Amino acid sequence: MKRDILRRTSGAALLIAIGVGFWPGAASPLETVTLDVSSDDASVVKLIKETSLLWAKRSESGAAAVDVFADAQAEYGRLIEALYNAGYFSAVINIRIDGREAATIAPLDAPQQIDRVEIAVKPGSRFSFSLASLQPITRRTELPSGFAAGKTASTGVIAEAVSAGIEGWRKDGHAKASVAAQDLTANHDTHTLAAKIDLEPGPALRFGDLTITGNDKMRTNRIRKIAGLKPGETFSSDGLERAAERLRRTGIFSSISIEEAEAIVAPDFLPLTLNVVEAKPRRYSFGVEVSSLEGLNLSGEWLHRNLFGGGERFDVGFEVNNISSSLSGTDYTFNIGIERPASPFPDTTAGVSFALEHLDEQDFSLNSGDLGVNLNNVFSSELSANIGLTYSYVTGSDAIGDFTYRSLNLPLGVTWDRRDKPTDATKRFLMDVELKPFLGFGATEDGARLTFDTRGYYALGEDSRFVVAARIQGGSIIGASALGAPRDELFYSGGGGTVRGQPYQSLGIEITTPDGPVATGGTTFLGGSIEGRFKINDTYGAVAFFDIGTVSDGGLGDGGGDVHSGAGLGLRYQTGFGPLRVDVAAPVGGKTGEGVQIYVGLGQAF
Repeated sequence: MKRDILRRTSGAALLIAIGVGFWPGAASPLETVTLDVSSDDASVVKLIKETSLLWAKRSESGAAAVDVFADAQAEYGRLIEALYNAGYFSAVINIRIDGREAATIAPLDAPQQIDRVEIAVKPGSRFSFSLASLQPITRRTELPSGFAAGKTASTGVIAEAVSAGIEGWRKDGHAKASVAAQDLTANHDTHTLAAKIDLEPGPALRFGDLTITGNDKMRTNRIRKIAGLKPGETFSSDGLERAAERLRRTGIFSSISIEEAEAIVAPDFLPLTLNVVEAKPRRYSFGVEVSSLEGLNLSGEWLHRNLFGGGERFDVGFEVNNISSSLSGTDYTFNIGIERPASPFPDTTAGVSFALEHLDEQDFSLNSGDLGVNLNNVFSSELSANIGLTYSYVTGSDAIGDFTYRSLNLPLGVTWDRRDKPTDATKRFLMDVELKPFLGFGATEDGARLTFDTRGYYALGEDSRFVVAARIQGGSIIGASALGAPRDELFYSGGGGTVRGQPYQSLGIEITTPDGPVATGGTTFLGGSIEGRFKINDTYGAVAFFDIGTVSDGGLGDGGGDVHSGAGLGLRYQTGFGPLRVDVAAPVGGKTGEGVQIYVGLGQAF
């Protein structure tokens, strides 16, 4: 019966589409929509209500009769599809319009007025798989756990299994894998479904010629180099996705799609067409953060995504920090850089940068200049690494007197980022480690600076309503003393990036010199943060947090340094760019601060 209804519905839908323009379609009140679901399972009742077009119209006034009739005709298919996907394959559905079964009303006899609609659904028993077979599949194919004998039978699970099977073959070079045959048999006596699906892998193929369309400013040969799809290499769907991701990373294109040819070119080549749409080449951005003690922080950037037509990324940026700070002077940073993707390899970006900085802190003031080159390689969407070579020149003064530091640095970094959303993560983790050996000149000692930052997220409740976020960060100067290492490489604690509630860089160390004690940064820092993030609704959220930090003149794990901590509460307001953050914090332990501090910024604290 259900299949007969579905056939009649599809035919009626076509006539409705043709005839709707000839009906007057006068609006009249729909007095009553009733729903009767013969099931004690609340989830089934909820499913029917969420699927039903007619149920959604129950609160509408002045619904046109032609629209109600069209929805009633389409309702059978919608409900059957939803029930099949939930494992109900013996459902009986009745939809009556003023007492008449909607499926029996010819489109040309559609009622001019509708007062009452009755929906009655008997879902029947939930079916389970008696057989769940998908063959052949590759060794790397991961079928959904629900596609197994004894599990709830679902058309959605079957579709997922078929997609996984075909994708497994495509990853192994069989681009034309498809379904060869399928046999779905429902046993209404035992309430089981036997699903037997045969796949046809098709021939193993190689990438053929790549045709590129849609580019204007970007040179075709550079697009080809960045994509990294080489004719003759074994076809792989993963390879296609990596090519698209490489192009997306440049930021040059607003749209990227790769089309596979229908026909195979002898003997085993599959031609491809890459369609791109270029985005606007220039971008301007500005940032603002406010802290009650640290003052106002401003930042800005001008970016050109495609300077010479080869994907060169040129940016000029600035930061002005601690404006009107009660703790220190104002800091300035200016940087300029250019990066070129696919240099020398498709996943490698080469860059040159120059930066000037002025710091006016409580313990010292300095001016510095850095000139460097850098290579960054993306191994996957989660893992990247970089290596660079930078010359640094620093001059300044502190309580001892004037100082000059010159060094040649070799930063080596690795980032493993598995967060679901960088600005508002709810699961998985981030790990970032950098080792920067430096060769000192003059009074600057040789050594290395090691830093790490680990962050983890765990969601609880429906729709990740509550998230526990934790962070451990730290660093250490290896082989150089606090007075011999470059001053801006030393560690402090306190402020929005380390311990909220404590003043910015309020915790350092004190060194005894022939001229007396001198306050400076430490050679080791270790800090931790934990947050409980609660989603009030889709727009607002609340946060409770605790931060702790310690700085010392020893190595990691040596201990002996002073410790301070802070805690507070915050509010989050969701924007299109991430949550707007407002945190209020106060000191909990230590002797470096007192009173309440307020932090405002965009994105979660970590």
